[in-house]
Amino acid sequence: MDVSTDTVTSLPENVLDFSVSRRAWNGVRVEVSQWQGAGRVSHRFRYETETRLVALLEEVGSPCEPRLRANQPCPVGYTHRHMDFAPAGMEMWGYSDDARFVKDAALAFDFTALGERLETKVDADAIATPRLRFSDDRIWPLVKLLSDAVNDPDPSTQLYGDGLAAAIMARLLAGPAQAGPAQSATDGGGLAPWKLKRVVDYLEARLPERVDLADLAVLAGLSQSHFSRAFKASTGMAPYRWQLDARIRRAQALLIDPRASLDQVAEATGFADAVHFGRTFRKLTGAAPGAWRRDRAS
Repeated sequence: MDVSTDTVTSLPENVLDFSVSRRAWNGVRVEVSQWQGAGRVSHRFRYETETRLVALLEEVGSPCEPRLRANQPCPVGYTHRHMDFAPAGMEMWGYSDDARFVKDAALAFDFTALGERLETKVDADAIATPRLRFSDDRIWPLVKLLSDAVNDPDPSTQLYGDGLAAAIMARLLAGPAQAGPAQSATDGGGLAPWKLKRVVDYLEARLPERVDLADLAVLAGLSQSHFSRAFKASTGMAPYRWQLDARIRRAQALLIDPRASLDQVAEATGFADAVHFGRTFRKLTGAAPGAWRRDRAS
């Protein structure tokens, strides 16, 4: 897992504190930034050489405003949960009369990698057209979920984030998918039995390690988007949820042995610690690990 968190010491005027966390999934680099301010703030966005989607997640104080020039107000009026799409080479500024707290997520896209991995034709007009302060109730929640996962060390977060990144790409930028014979699935929309077995065997052999969605799609001979839909049609679960359930099933097998401590079970099933393990176990089974074990004690 390639995750980094930085605290920035050289700050724009009236910005009191700034930190950023980074992670990459599926050709999309995600940066979640948050800062505290007191007074007027004007700052230039970074990474002008990359195409970016910036989503405002939280704000306290005066509304944040995207600008094309530092001293030129945004031509688009305020919208709730707004996002900004900036093609590569486009200069953008952030401005607020008196922002006290701001959290946003910036997604930088590697279109070459995305197009190849998702087997999707990228719409050239879409990636060249800037959009300021636009709202989309399909995209913003996906960006929020992806930003929440940036610092999550759980191995299943890789498949989870891969899927979210692919969904954001499909909704924001993609043209028609380039379907071919290799993308065919069963008549019911699921994977052929032999393909499902190959994928499941691969997942089980690597539990509880991190697995990339791209690797599973290759095993099935499908694009990532086709694979995700077909896998869910076959199993009733998204790939990341199947992997998480499999880890919990393995944990249950280990819990039957009263000599295994919760810390040992957590480590064996890829959880950061017993607390994280217990929280996830209870969410999926409805019982805390200790209570589940006691109920099954002979």
